[in-house]
Amino acid sequence: MFAKSDVSRNKCMLFSGFAFNGYDWWWHNFTGINEKTGEKKTFFIEYYLCNPGHGRKEAVLGQLEANKNKGIKPSYLMVKAGCWGEDSLELNKFYGWGEIAVSRSVPYSINCKDCFASENSITGMISIDEQTAKDHPEYMTDAGSMYWNLKVSKNLPFNVGYGASKLFRDLEAFEMYWHVEGMRTLFDGEVVLNGVTYKVIPNKCYGYADKNWGRDFTSPWLWLSSNNLKSRLTGKKLKGSAFDIGGGCPKIYMVSLKRKLLGAFYYRGEEYEYNFSKFWDKVHTRFRFYETEDAAYWYVAQENLDSVMITKVKCLKKDMICINYESPDGMKRHNKLLNGGTGIGRIKLYKKLGGKLKLIDDIDAYNVGCEYGEYDK
Repeated sequence: MFAKSDVSRNKCMLFSGFAFNGYDWWWHNFTGINEKTGEKKTFFIEYYLCNPGHGRKEAVLGQLEANKNKGIKPSYLMVKAGCWGEDSLELNKFYGWGEIAVSRSVPYSINCKDCFASENSITGMISIDEQTAKDHPEYMTDAGSMYWNLKVSKNLPFNVGYGASKLFRDLEAFEMYWHVEGMRTLFDGEVVLNGVTYKVIPNKCYGYADKNWGRDFTSPWLWLSSNNLKSRLTGKKLKGSAFDIGGGCPKIYMVSLKRKLLGAFYYRGEEYEYNFSKFWDKVHTRFRFYETEDAAYWYVAQENLDSVMITKVKCLKKDMICINYESPDGMKRHNKLLNGGTGIGRIKLYKKLGGKLKLIDDIDAYNVGCEYGEYDK
C-alpha cells in the first residue's frame, strides 16, 4: 500500500557521504487565481540544498568559471521559484550555509533571511533584475520578482516502499531517492508575481509536493503527475484522486536499472501501484517521449498482476521551461530538462480479469506536472 505517510523521509538527508557530494530538495507546485482578472496561473517553488560539507558563509556556485577551473564543488541553498505559461520564468536565489538554519530532525525546516520552508508552510521572496541575470550566467536564472506566503497541507502520499527505507537511506545505495508526501497538497495563501497578486485557494489549487535527494540525477528523467482529473464515463470530477509517475534510469551502487519507473494512481479510494522494486507484483513498464516544434508528448504503459494503466500527456512548449540544476560534483549534465505544469492528458485504467482487460475508467487529466530530459551526449 503506497498511500502511507512517512515524514521521516522528508527530513534533511545530507549526512555522511551525501554531506560532501549530495543534494536534497523539496518541491511544490500549485495553481493560483489572479485577484483582479480571475486568470489562472501555475507556480512552482523549490528549496534545494547542496554539499553542506563544503559549506562556507557565502554560496559557492559550481557554474562560476573560476570554480570550474579549480574543481571547487558547489555548496548552498538555492531557492527556485517561478511559473509556467506563455510568460513562464525561473528565478534562482542562492544562500551560503553560514546564512541559513536547517533542522536535521523531523519535521524538517529551512530558514534564512528571505525564505522559509517546513511541512506546514512556505514563505519567501526573490527579486532578480535584468542586468544581474545577464551578468551572472552561473545563477541560471531569469529576471523577475516573486513573493509567496502559503500554508501547506499534504494529504495523499506516494510512499515508494523499501527503496527509500531507513536502511537504504543509511547505505546511500541509490544515486537518486524520491518520496512524495503530497500527491494531493492543499496550499492556502497568495503569490505576487512581478507585481500581480494571485490568490491560492486550497480546493482550487491542484497542489503537489515531493522531495528528491542523492548524489546525482537520472537520465532519462521523467515525471508526470496530476490531481485534476475527470471521468469520461461519468462526466464527473474524480475528487481526492491523483496519479504520479517518475524515474527513468535509477542507479544502485552505480549499477543502472534502465528504463524503470515508479507509478501510482489513487483512484476513488483504491490504490493502483506500478513499482519496479516490488518484483512480486511483476511490474512491466514501457515509456516513450517525443517532441515537435510546438509540443512535448509522453506515453507510459504500466501493468502489474492485476491492472494496466495507459497514460498519454501533451504540453505546449511555449508554456514550459528548461529547468536548471547542477550536480553536487559541479557538472551541469541536464541542459534540456523540459519542465511544465499545464499539461493535458488521458489515462485509461484497466482491471485484468480472466486473461482479458476490463476498462475501469477513461480519464482526462489537467494541470499535469510534466518533465523530461536526458544528459548531453
